[in-house]
Amino acid sequence: MSKKVKIGLVQLSCVKDPQENFSKTIEKIKEAAAKGAQIICLQELFRSLYFCDVEDHENFKLAEPIPGPSTDTLSQLAKELGVVIIASLFEKRAQGLYHNTTAVLDADGTYLGKYRKMHIPDDPGYYEKFYFTPGDTGYRIFETRFAKIGVLICWDQWYPEAARITSLMGAEILFYPTAIGWADTQTQEVNEEQYNAWQTIQRGHAVANGLHVVAVNRTGVEGPMQFWGGSFVSNPFGRVLYQAPHKEEEIHVQEIDLEGSEYYRTHWPFLRDRRIDSYEQITRRFID
Repeated sequence: MSKKVKIGLVQLSCVKDPQENFSKTIEKIKEAAAKGAQIICLQELFRSLYFCDVEDHENFKLAEPIPGPSTDTLSQLAKELGVVIIASLFEKRAQGLYHNTTAVLDADGTYLGKYRKMHIPDDPGYYEKFYFTPGDTGYRIFETRFAKIGVLICWDQWYPEAARITSLMGAEILFYPTAIGWADTQTQEVNEEQYNAWQTIQRGHAVANGLHVVAVNRTGVEGPMQFWGGSFVSNPFGRVLYQAPHKEEEIHVQEIDLEGSEYYRTHWPFLRDRRIDSYEQITRRFID
């Protein structure tokens, strides 16, 4: 048996004008669909430059309600093309309350809901705590026409707990819309170490949970940051099925077989052998 699904990865650079980015992304969604994609994942905050590199109150004007104008347009597009769209947006929930949020549109245009980013970084060049309230949706899966998918966002990538919980909820694929890059002050050695760490931990999530992982990152230079692209697909044994270039835009469609999870989970039965009775301490900040 097989359950094959074609995954579309849309890796783009961005400019200052949100409408230009949106129009470009729509065209690239159409391109991915024309190549046979059934589930199409966009990069994190695809409508704008990565504004979290500075703390500027003017950037709150980029936010919008979800559902709202962007999801309405993408819903119509999903229905027209018969594809699932995973869209990362800057959500305005209420005055003074904002989230880093991903919406999922099913292949018939149905808005399936949203996931709000749980882990919010605050580092030089990534001042997300200035903009985003930590998510309160909990971890989620979405039952789309083609697969049950889990969606996490960027900084969530580093936390095995998030991947595990989403997998235990029944996700067949984990998607990570992402915006991460290299500072222009770094050496090539540091750049390589950072990218390899980023990819390795996500491949580890694939292995530990016996499912495919898809990470879609932006590319291009924005201020002092070279976003490193490198979007990829990992199978449940951590093998990289596809990796995008670092500095070029790329629209790629990768076919995966979801039945592979049955093979990997029975041959390396990590879920079977979990000692859930021994994990209580994991909820503590630190075991002093």
